[in-house]
Amino acid sequence: MSAPRASSLTRHAVAAATALILLWAVFRTYAAGQPMWALGLLAAGATALTLYASAGKNVAWKYLFPGVAGMLLFAAFPLLYTVQIGFTNYASAHLLSQERARAYLLDQREFDEAGAYDFALLREASGHRLTLTPADGRDGPVLSTAVLDLDRPPAADAAPITATLNAGTATGTPADLRQRIALRPALQALRIQVPGGAVLGYAGLREFAPVKPLWLGQADGSLRSTADGTLARPNLDTGYFETAPGQVLTPGFKVGIGFAHYQRMLADADFRGPFVAIFGWTVTFSALTVIFSTALGLGLAVALNWEGLKHRTLYRTLLFLPYAVPGFISILVFKGLFNQNFGEINAILDGLFGIRPAWFADPLLAKAMLLIVNTWLGYPYIMVLATGLLKAIPADLYEASAIAGAGPWTNFRRITAPLIVRPLMPLLISAFAFNFNNFVLISLLTDGRPDVLNTKLPAGTTDILVSYTYRIAFTDAGQNFGLAAAISTLIFGMVALMALLQLRFMRSADAPPAKR
Repeated sequence: MSAPRASSLTRHAVAAATALILLWAVFRTYAAGQPMWALGLLAAGATALTLYASAGKNVAWKYLFPGVAGMLLFAAFPLLYTVQIGFTNYASAHLLSQERARAYLLDQREFDEAGAYDFALLREASGHRLTLTPADGRDGPVLSTAVLDLDRPPAADAAPITATLNAGTATGTPADLRQRIALRPALQALRIQVPGGAVLGYAGLREFAPVKPLWLGQADGSLRSTADGTLARPNLDTGYFETAPGQVLTPGFKVGIGFAHYQRMLADADFRGPFVAIFGWTVTFSALTVIFSTALGLGLAVALNWEGLKHRTLYRTLLFLPYAVPGFISILVFKGLFNQNFGEINAILDGLFGIRPAWFADPLLAKAMLLIVNTWLGYPYIMVLATGLLKAIPADLYEASAIAGAGPWTNFRRITAPLIVRPLMPLLISAFAFNFNNFVLISLLTDGRPDVLNTKLPAGTTDILVSYTYRIAFTDAGQNFGLAAAISTLIFGMVALMALLQLRFMRSADAPPAKR
């Protein structure tokens, strides 16, 4: 056999084996109740197989495919999934699908304590045997089951086990409480039928009792109460099974609610008030941070660029230190420094002016503290960038300016600032976008507090949108993932606009100067 033919046969064999593995994975995914994931896996696998199994074709796509697939999986999919959640009522009370919520309610049962039996678990050589004695001192026969294999829980649809009169065959070793707990999964799955037809279920570590389901499923998808025959129907607007008198059954299920979250942001005054305030503070916080960091960083860079300044390297190294220390450590250090009672900052202010500002209790002071700390953390970045840009300015411009009699301020306004602002602008926009989502600073320093009073959703006066979203989604507000996803989508839109603005500035910065 020639070498090319052998290579072709090997390639086809590997492709066939890969196709079989792919089909098996798709089938297992579909069987697990994930048809959309199965479809996506089939599409991605078939595309990859077609690209890499074809010899000498689609060479460019063989290199591009991993990157494109990674971008779709790790960037596009989470974004689209977040947007989709923003149109649902997905929350801690609506985690399940309608089918799973219905199955959960159908599985709810009640025990009849009047017919309960105390049970003993006896271990024998070939397994375990249960003996049942009427509970609460009732008269009745002592019953016993056959020897059971409790190492493996019985199937959910298994027929009930029959208990018969104990004829003195139960002679095993009684299990202690720890052994009962270890065998609880198997005991919970047992159904024991006693003389008279009653079926007992596991009612605790010491009892089996007659069980009765609370709800029975109906053909139209509703549930009928076994107690009074009341029907509970699924409400696709609220995401709950509800009865005609207004009883709501929990847990609820996830349903689409359209633009309800977005309408709530605009129409609900109790929500809109804090949201607008937080949005305004987010923009203000981001803008002031960039302005203060730029002013301080640029000023220090210009000062360090002065040729007559001695020990410039030492100063530059010391001023760069805030950027070298991990941010979360600096933030926690500042949190201690600003402590109202024990912080060094208040100790100094008390000694000089006799005041001890409440940095964490007063909203205005808390915002000022955030800006001070964030400026401290951000100015080295601007200083380093500006230092590099200053080095690129031709020295003959300053020499010509000096000959013309211009001073330092004129040099800065007429030469330095115009030449570095243009290339610096895209980076400043990036810094603005970064601080727009600066969750770490808010979370570690103030955690959004002090809180805004009398609001439906928890909101802090120092919260920015991302920390506000985090509180809605994961902490105080009942884990409203749908509303948090809607706010996240809004934030994404704003950041996307900033990215477009940045690209525009970069394009204009790269464009050649217009000819005169």
